[in-house]
Amino acid sequence: MTPSIKQLRYTCAVAEHKHFRKAAESCFVTQSTLSAAIKELEAQLGVVIFERNKKSVMITPLGEKLLDQARTILGDVENFVSLAKTNQDLLSGEIRLGVIPTIGPFLLPRLLRDMRKTYPKLGLFLKEDLSAKLYQQLQQGKLDLIILAFPYSLPEMETKNLFEDEFLLCLPPGHKLEKSERIKQSQLRGQSLLLLEEGHCLRDHALEACNLEKDDNDLVYQGTSLHTLVQMVANGLGVTLLPEISVKADVLGETQLKLRQFASANVTRKIGLAWRKSDPRRQEYLEFADFICEHNSSH
Repeated sequence: MTPSIKQLRYTCAVAEHKHFRKAAESCFVTQSTLSAAIKELEAQLGVVIFERNKKSVMITPLGEKLLDQARTILGDVENFVSLAKTNQDLLSGEIRLGVIPTIGPFLLPRLLRDMRKTYPKLGLFLKEDLSAKLYQQLQQGKLDLIILAFPYSLPEMETKNLFEDEFLLCLPPGHKLEKSERIKQSQLRGQSLLLLEEGHCLRDHALEACNLEKDDNDLVYQGTSLHTLVQMVANGLGVTLLPEISVKADVLGETQLKLRQFASANVTRKIGLAWRKSDPRRQEYLEFADFICEHNSSH
């Protein structure tokens, strides 16, 4: 018997949430319905996808391979639906867009306002999450497009660079580095550097851009958002690195914090789009990318 699309969706949901109840809620079914469907799938295939106990759900090694294939299949199903929409006007249907938290709040508000005026028939549905989760949802067709920061490994996806986002050093007033017009990466060694917690790619991009290892600094605090880091700097806990896109969107607010550019020209991250190579709406996504590039250069 061939596995059903529902069984594959339920299986991917459990892998994403690592929890049967939460997976069932995300699929809008009862936990018993979801559990029964997955047990039936495992019986059909003669394999164990999930190790279950009262405290956790673990994916077996074979389960991981099957899940990769399931996400690809679900992505292909969405491509099948997308193919029916290719005869419509460009950017006139629905696009499910994923974006990471260090980009979304700073790029999207004005972008979406202007896009609504230019493409009134376009329906955009937004999802904010970390890069790894967005990639998984893109794989299985839950999202059509994602905006994230590169470098990031995206097998089987087409990508398009949008713009470069410069890192700026954020300092409390009176900090010794305030005297420097431009900062050398080496000046950050030994500083109390405030970064986002593990899982945010901005953390790794910032360290890489500044040629820093995790041991080069006293990482006194791991924040959950850029706004939190700004408040930590304002309270004298250290310095942080802010992407220019957030500064333009007034992440500093009414604080009196100081900003310094780096002496090196390549202390940046690249912002880009990604979609499934097999998605037939490629031309729409390229037009979407062009709109973002034009919008960003005009602000």
